[in-house]
Amino acid sequence: MAKMLKDTLKTIEFYKNLNPHYEELLAILEEILILREEYRRKLKADVFPVDERLIPSKLEGGLPLIDLAQGDYDLSQPQEYFLDLLHIAEKRAPGETEELARRIADGEEDFRELVLGAFYGDPGEAEEDEQEDEEETFDLIDLFLEECLRPAFERVAAKYGEAALRSKWAEGYCPICGKEPKIGEIKEEEGKRYLFCNQCGIEWPFLRIKCPFCGNEEQQTLAYFTVEDDERYRVDVCNECKRYIKIVDFRKTKEEANLDIEDITTLHLDMLAAEEGYD
Repeated sequence: MAKMLKDTLKTIEFYKNLNPHYEELLAILEEILILREEYRRKLKADVFPVDERLIPSKLEGGLPLIDLAQGDYDLSQPQEYFLDLLHIAEKRAPGETEELARRIADGEEDFRELVLGAFYGDPGEAEEDEQEDEEETFDLIDLFLEECLRPAFERVAAKYGEAALRSKWAEGYCPICGKEPKIGEIKEEEGKRYLFCNQCGIEWPFLRIKCPFCGNEEQQTLAYFTVEDDERYRVDVCNECKRYIKIVDFRKTKEEANLDIEDITTLHLDMLAAEEGYD
């Protein structure tokens, strides 16, 4: 894991030089990844225990292994991680997150409700901010609420990810946690599409001619667009539900995509999709 972190930090430095516009966001990601590794090591027990007897029936029935809304999970470790993540924002804007941290620590703010609100948030709720600068629309609090669960969900994915993939999971949401994807990748010679879960880090194969969000398979209502003749990046859109997903394709350049990084360095694609009316 330490080698993976080292390689990822090198990739971030490369992207900083390649696109200075995203330098600040990438610096934030850098700090997050270092802190994430620390919390991976600190996890002593499963935050999200899985009843292994139910795994086959859940996956066969299209149910993710973890239902965040229904389980009575102890979120004390994710809360501790979240409060540490807030320091990253506090360094950049003193006073901005101090009050939130105090309310959570004092029990005035229900941390579980904050997490659930971020996890199940309406993808269209940020419409008012769509015309602002990418960095302004990149909400750090929402990012940290997602991130604070990542080490615990990664633990589940490490244990049961292979079982999920063997089950031939065919849903457009994550088989581990149920989170909808924001980005995916085209891989292998035959050009299979894989979706990526930012919440737990797992990738799973998904049909290319199908919307992950509404299940639409009508080719005439599914499309994609690219930007600046760069075929490595595209946005798959559905004209039935008006949703989109970003896709990277590094097969020609033989690069290995880090989708945590790519999700940040393709924020301009999110802006373009919003301008075209997609959520």
